[in-house]
Amino acid sequence: MLQQLVDLWRASFEHGVGITDPHPIEEQRQYFVEHVAPRFEVRVAMREAAIVGFIASDAESVCQLHVRVGCLRQGIGSRLLELAKSRSSGSLWLYTFARNTVARRFYERHGCVAVAHGFEPTWQLEDVRYRWERPANI
Repeated sequence: MLQQLVDLWRASFEHGVGITDPHPIEEQRQYFVEHVAPRFEVRVAMREAAIVGFIASDAESVCQLHVRVGCLRQGIGSRLLELAKSRSSGSLWLYTFARNTVARRFYERHGCVAVAHGFEPTWQLEDVRYRWERPANI
């Protein structure tokens, strides 16, 4: 299951950002096991026996949100983000790359607001920090 998740993560990232990930797949698997899984709750969306999306989040942030490329625009990402919102402390922050216009539109449609623009040195790409806050009347 881990391999399927990491393969989905890589394909989603490459599709959204438009670059080929130069890191060996084993390095990405190790990063997930050592840095993502221990710090964040990971929820997986399944269809039949295949992972179609996943989210890694905690009460304050979304670390990763990816949907299988062939399953985009089917509500999977929306349901995963709504789950993170429901389990949050009332607000969430997350990052995406500035060039990932599909992800940016997705987050903005779901009430996230761009609060800062920066630069991610590992990827040498501009990024955008988003913040979502639960409306006061909910």
